[in-house]
Amino acid sequence: MPFFSKPTYSTISPVKKKDIPKDLYTRCPKSGELVYTKELEKNLMVVPKSGFHFPLDAATRIESLIDEGTWKEFDDELESKDLLKFKDTKAYADRLKTYKKKTGLNDAIVCGLGEMGGIPVSLSVMDFRFGGASMGSVVGEKIARAVERAIEESCPVIIVAASGGARMQEGIYSLMQMAKTSAALARLKQAGLPFISVLTNPTTGGVTASFATLGDLILAEPEALICFAGPRVIKEGTNEELPAGFQRTEFLLDRGLIDQIVPRGEMRERLIYFLSVLFLRKEIPSEEEAS
Repeated sequence: MPFFSKPTYSTISPVKKKDIPKDLYTRCPKSGELVYTKELEKNLMVVPKSGFHFPLDAATRIESLIDEGTWKEFDDELESKDLLKFKDTKAYADRLKTYKKKTGLNDAIVCGLGEMGGIPVSLSVMDFRFGGASMGSVVGEKIARAVERAIEESCPVIIVAASGGARMQEGIYSLMQMAKTSAALARLKQAGLPFISVLTNPTTGGVTASFATLGDLILAEPEALICFAGPRVIKEGTNEELPAGFQRTEFLLDRGLIDQIVPRGEMRERLIYFLSVLFLRKEIPSEEEAS
């Protein structure tokens, strides 16, 4: 008979992992922390601790900027056409159908009239979900119409840019929009009306080389990539090591390309302030008055 008997253990049935809903948490690319997605959405897709700015869809951005009940969208029926019958790995016409289904939009920009702090504005907001918010004939046409509408209504223009650049599937039709949007803004300037450009991550290519950097005032979100050609392309072309933060908004602010860096949660109030100065011609308070 053995001196020691085997101890008996109670058996516990394996605990089944609960099915975690998809996208319940979002990982911050900057800090690595997991953020409750609903809280992230309440904070306009900005991570509270790290300050990382995720992309924001056009509808949510408009809601965050415009006075409630004052927004009226225009030209939402305009759609891009596959005039060049472009094909690479997938036909352009098929890509457009996919983008429309994914976003509920007919193209990569939403334009309309509204009020900010009671001040009338012509606002255009690009949506990166639609083909990287590339600028094709419809984007250029809608911006030109938004500017012309501002001239008719005698109000300022605000464009929130986020784009991978010109839409290659439309070829020269896309590149023509650089001249069209720039010419429209020249007419706005002649009319004595202000244009505020808001740059978000990323704003690149033909959009940067045209309307996005023509603002009377250029604001940008923190750490956004703003460039014509990206850092990888420049590094390969020059065979040079690029400085830290190259082409990010902080780097560009130091070199005078942008006027201010404004966190997303402060953007509405800052825009209202600048509209008061540029459009209503209110005097900037002195340091004593501001304090």
